[in-house]
Amino acid sequence: MNSLLFPGARQAVQLKRRRVDRKTGKVSIKTVYAVTSLTAEQATPAELARLIRSHWKIEALHHVRDVTFAEDASQLRTGSAPRAMATWRNLAIGALRLAGKSSIAAGLRHNARDASRPLALLGLT
Repeated sequence: MNSLLFPGARQAVQLKRRRVDRKTGKVSIKTVYAVTSLTAEQATPAELARLIRSHWKIEALHHVRDVTFAEDASQLRTGSAPRAMATWRNLAIGALRLAGKSSIAAGLRHNARDASRPLALLGLT
């Protein structure tokens, strides 16, 4: 892999992602590429696929935090405030998921209507 223009790169991966639009049933295929410093001995194709899927779980959380809480628009930039707010957002998302909510936004709206609901959700009442 010396021909790659990424220092330390050991493998390049081509992924084909298949997506089905739930509303229309239309299938789309997207090709994406990844580069890793792991050698073929360190990470088999199956292991690389697992690592990539686990990365997207993290990205999905960031997507929910940004879309639902507008985290990227937050003006909290200094001290521990950004980390503290991310912790509170993660707590809210985790609690709603544990409660079986499929829509975090709908769960937040439901809990915002009654001050006792968030406490009940956390088992504090």
